[in-house]
Amino acid sequence: MSAEDLERYEAECELALFREYRDVIGMFRYVVETDRRSYLANKVARLGQGDDDVVEYELIDAWVWDMYRQSRFLAKVTIATAKGVTIEELPEREL
Repeated sequence: MSAEDLERYEAECELALFREYRDVIGMFRYVVETDRRSYLANKVARLGQGDDDVVEYELIDAWVWDMYRQSRFLAKVTIATAKGVTIEELPEREL
């Protein structure tokens, strides 16, 4: 496989991932972004309330932006990070 073939494959995977994101975003209530990944989730809860260097969040009914995963829909995800986490509530959509 040439470098050009690999670049084309990765571009196709990323486009497919973007299309999937666009199709599923209406199913979720929150967008969660860390320094490493982005998630969609229906419930977000911070685990522990101390001033720890590492903060943990639990996401319920989630979708993860990762083009290398076979299954991006997850029942429960725990995020642990020492960097910032951005959580945005999506506007409600009418059916």
